[in-house]
Parts: sequence; structure tokens; C-alpha cells
Amino acid sequence: MERAIGGADGPAPGVGRGPVWPEPRAAAPRPVLLRIAVRLDRRTLRGWHIRLLDQLGQGPDRRVRVAWVAGAQGLPPNAELLFRLEAAIHGLPRPGLATPAEPVALAAYGADAPADDADLVLDLSGGPDDPAVTGPPVWRLDFDGMPGEAGLLAALFAGNAPVAALRGPDGAPVAVGRLGAESHTVMLVAFEDYLARTITLIAAALDGAASTHLPDGSGAALQPASRFDLDGLGVSRRAAGGLARQIARRLYALCFHRPQWRVGWRRVVGPDLIDLRRHPEGGWTDLPDDGRRFYADPFAIAHGGSVTLFVEEFDYRRGKGVISALSFDASGPRGRPEPVLELDTHLSYPFVFEADGAVWMIPESHASGTIDLYRATAFPGGWVHEAVLVDHVVAGDATLLHHEGRWWMFATVRAGGGSYSDTLHLWHAPHFRGPWTPHPRNPVLIDVGSARAAGPIVARDGALIRPVQDCRQGYGAALGLARILRLDGDGYEQRVETRLGPGAAWPGSRLHMLSAAGGFEFIDGSRRARARLLG
Repeated sequence: MERAIGGADGPAPGVGRGPVWPEPRAAAPRPVLLRIAVRLDRRTLRGWHIRLLDQLGQGPDRRVRVAWVAGAQGLPPNAELLFRLEAAIHGLPRPGLATPAEPVALAAYGADAPADDADLVLDLSGGPDDPAVTGPPVWRLDFDGMPGEAGLLAALFAGNAPVAALRGPDGAPVAVGRLGAESHTVMLVAFEDYLARTITLIAAALDGAASTHLPDGSGAALQPASRFDLDGLGVSRRAAGGLARQIARRLYALCFHRPQWRVGWRRVVGPDLIDLRRHPEGGWTDLPDDGRRFYADPFAIAHGGSVTLFVEEFDYRRGKGVISALSFDASGPRGRPEPVLELDTHLSYPFVFEADGAVWMIPESHASGTIDLYRATAFPGGWVHEAVLVDHVVAGDATLLHHEGRWWMFATVRAGGGSYSDTLHLWHAPHFRGPWTPHPRNPVLIDVGSARAAGPIVARDGALIRPVQDCRQGYGAALGLARILRLDGDGYEQRVETRLGPGAAWPGSRLHMLSAAGGFEFIDGSRRARARLLG
């Protein structure tokens, strides 16, 4: 079961929050001033350490200092060469979270009292634990059970979605998150996505909002084995040697082939995909394209006696997405999708719904930094901007749900960099126009395997089933069906019950979304996999 951040297990030791809607709950006791000592190794200091310290030190009730120690072996030397080459080829900005930094950049954090005077020690050095040393509680960070950034980058090369675990003195998790990345081929982008979300995880733990459970019950990465002892460091060194060889091969393999996306549809006779929990026997029919564009993100609505399908249409010549629509009758699609909404920015995920006698749309346009509401004046076209629902947010796949007299909005948020797919935020409002209030436990979930929406939430047999994207093997790799177990102003929980991937009935490498209306069901995914990298 997925445990929402700030769920029933309560806040981390010494940290709490104030009352929340709708039923106040007393905050856990915490010191007036929380003194945090952060252990770092001068040899492995990077930009993400600077951003983390700056973020942790913003609160007036915290005091942060650096304690320099000798830690574990860092990344292989050729990792920086790979990052520089990728930055040059892809035009990526540097310096960034993965860029090596000088200790002088943290001079302001190095003049406080000794670490044993702190209330909490945050050890990011990757060094071994010394049981003979006593003092304040120590939290340590590892990735898939391996301390240090080498474990994080090794997980990326292995094609894994790494589990980041922040552990207390007894080795038990204080905070857990399965990290995500937007790219699994550009190592610099993915690595910095992981680092950005690691900052989110640490900050959430210190705020008393920390998940300590993996969502799918796989606990191997959470076992507090001897990963912090000297033998564990030997394993880390051997792993780093293998990582250096992988990096060397990657230096010769920087090109990749994009998957070609397509939409599949079928007429529902009998149980639908949520009831089947598998692909239908008859398979799916592809929505045809002309090769100069692809269609993705299908959203269907039954309105005016017919079914209308909205999709993202991506024209390769224009290099951006627009929202297009086409009608379906009993025999299938009538014509081809025609553009109905185009902006200067890229558009996708056209969440459409009917309320107050009109049809509304919330398209994704994360480049605008807003979540916007549009109204159809000449359905399926004539879209006019009605309101900014949420401002100053880089959000993906906003999805609304009307539940027990209140409106809820689900969206993955990219705060401070990182993936667009692993951090779920909620808002609530008395009406879909707003005003929208952020959930006090945001982010309510950090999990690249189930945070991002994959279509409208469906009520089924008294339960709420939330389609989610499983991006552990890359963006849109598989479709999950999650049962919402708790949704209120004090917490959120869901449990992923089914994972569906491509197969004989849906050939390809991705299964991305699910939508249904008026007796039709729609999915999307890729036509073929990325080309295999050299080596």
C-alpha cells in the first residue's frame, strides 16, 4: 500500500505541522530551534548540496552547519567528462545540480558549533557508520541500498527507478521515495532529476511529512543491512569500477531513437479494461496518422449524443503539441483529428469534463507556469480562457475529481528541477473554478511508479480507481490502476492493484493512458522502442 507523505504513521521525530483542513490535529512537539549538522566530503561536493543547504536554512526555526568528513568514493572521474559532453551536444545549462563545487561555496555554513551540539546530523558523505561514536541522532542517505552518488548513477545505467532511503540511527527508513527522471538516455538530465527529487525527499522528512513505505510492497531496497560498514564500502568501490566502464561505453553512444506514439481504440462490449485488468481479447485499433505527426493523450467525453475524442497532436514540422478533436459514431472515428486549441506553448493532456452546463478543459502547459481552465463556446472548438486555477507552478497532467461535495485536483509538480513524473501534489476547492487550496501534506506522494496521472479517475463499485503512469522504466512505460484508500484534508493513500504493459494485443514499448466514454475505450503508447545504444 502506498503511504502518503504525512500519513497515518505520523511525522518524523522532532518535526511536525500545524492544524489542517478539515479536522485540526495537534502538531508534534519540536524544538524552538532545530540545529542540523550536515556531513559532507570536500572531494565530492556538488551543486545539489549547495541548493539543499540553502533550502534547509531558509526557515527561522532551523540552524544549519557543515561538518566536513572523509566519505565514500565518489563518481568515477569520467562521469564529469560524460556530463560535459552531453551538455555541449544537447545545449544543457551548466553549472547545475551535478556540477562539482568548491568548499568555499559553503563557507557560511561551516562556522557553527561542533556536530555533537546539533539536534540532528544529516550524513550525506556516504561514509561508514562508527558505532563507537555517540551523540545526536544521525540520518543517512542511500540509493537502492548503496550510499553515495555512485549508487544513484548506477541505478540509472541499469535502467532502474532508484529507491532513495533516508535512515535513522537504527537503519529503519525515516523517508522513502522512488525517484523518477524525464530522460533515461541523457545521463546528465536524469542524474540531476534524481538529485532534485532527493532534495525534495530530505526537505519533506525534516518537515515531518515522510513516507516510509514502498508502494508495491517490494522491500529489498529498504533492508538496513551492512551497507554502512567497511565491507559495504568495498562493494561500493567495486560497483564504482563497473560504473566507470559503463560510462566509458556511454561516451561513444549518445544518440537515441524516439518512440513513435499512437492512440488505440475499441468498442466496449462486456467488461472494460478496469474490470478486465488485462488487454481485451480483440486487441485495439490504431487511430491512423499520416507519418508527419503523432497522436497521444486521448481524452473522451460523451456530449450532445455522440462521443468526442480529444488528443495531443504533435506535428514534427512545428515541433510542438496542439489539442485536436474528432467524433466517433457506432462504427468508429469520423474523419481525422482537427486542431481546436493552439497556444504559443506546447499543449498536451487535454483533461475535459462537463459541469455547470458547459464543457471545460484543463490542458497541460507546464511551460506557462500555471494550471489554466478553458471553456468551449462552440464544442468541440471555440475554447476561451476562463481562469488561472493555480499560479507559479510547473505542473503536469492536472486531473480533477468531484468527491463528497468537494473538488480535488491531482497534478505532478516539478519543484526545483527533477522529474515531472514522481511528485504528486493535491489541491482542494469548493468549486472547480476555485479558489484552490494546496494540501497541507504536499507532496502527498513521491513515487515515479504511481504519482503521475494516466487519465480520469473512475468510480467503480463504490471505490475510486485512479489510472497512473508507471515510469520506472521511462516515461509512460506502463499503466497502473490504483485504488484510492484515503482522500481528505489530512492525508492521502492509494494502492496500486494492477500494472498493464504492452503485449500481443498492444505491440510496442509503452502503455501510457486510459480514457473511456459512451461505450468506447482509448489507450495510447509507442509504436516501437528506442534504438539500442552502442555497447
